[in-house]
Amino acid sequence: MNYSMINLNLISTLMKRQLSSYFSTPIAYVFILMFLVMAGVFSFYLGHFYEKGQADLSAFFTFHPWLYLFFMPAIAMGLWAPERQMGTIELLMTLPIGPRNAVIGKFLAAWLFAGIALLLTFPIWLTVAYLGDPDNGVIFSAYIGSWLMAGSFLAIGSCMSVSNKNQIVAFIITVVVCFVFMVSGVSMILDSVAWAPQSVIDFIAGLSFLTRFEAISRGVLDIRDVVYFLGFITMWLYLTELQLIRNQAK
Repeated sequence: MNYSMINLNLISTLMKRQLSSYFSTPIAYVFILMFLVMAGVFSFYLGHFYEKGQADLSAFFTFHPWLYLFFMPAIAMGLWAPERQMGTIELLMTLPIGPRNAVIGKFLAAWLFAGIALLLTFPIWLTVAYLGDPDNGVIFSAYIGSWLMAGSFLAIGSCMSVSNKNQIVAFIITVVVCFVFMVSGVSMILDSVAWAPQSVIDFIAGLSFLTRFEAISRGVLDIRDVVYFLGFITMWLYLTELQLIRNQAK
């Protein structure tokens, strides 16, 4: 069997193993609780959910990128760094699974875990549906966009985690890299590269998570934005695989 190819059975096994490891300790439940609490605080107190008097979840989704900036790296930092630190990554790589399947399996477990945390915010959807007549299509689109964005954060974190033995270092580097991609489309950043050709400026602006997510959260589920997030995830997972192979060769 060629383990450089994608094997769904192996990926499924690895994903279940990684996901079960999250819930084998109270940390996963504490993480989800903290995420839900912070999402509620941001929505109701900073976003003025009730005061706005609008039957939508814009106050809720506006703060997702900033929540993910810290919560997603916290999930991703434990994907590979502990394995490298304890030396168990060598044992894992001796198994007939292949780096690609291992990378995808671990990432999907983290992405599914993030999806579970996101799904548990459904009471706020029920609340806005009770209080008004929201556009459920827009809300559903925003949830999809939020999950795709979470996957992008996790893909970066996966690459940083496999590149470091220290989880804290992996966390900090992931936050920095994710922040760069978040704000690349804001006017302050674009003004600083105003000397560059317009094509370069447009390219930098197009990398922004905020710009892409804001479009989706308004209900505009543009296929280009979906392809961007999926392509972004694929690129960083490929870089994770290359780094994993490089670590094996040392």
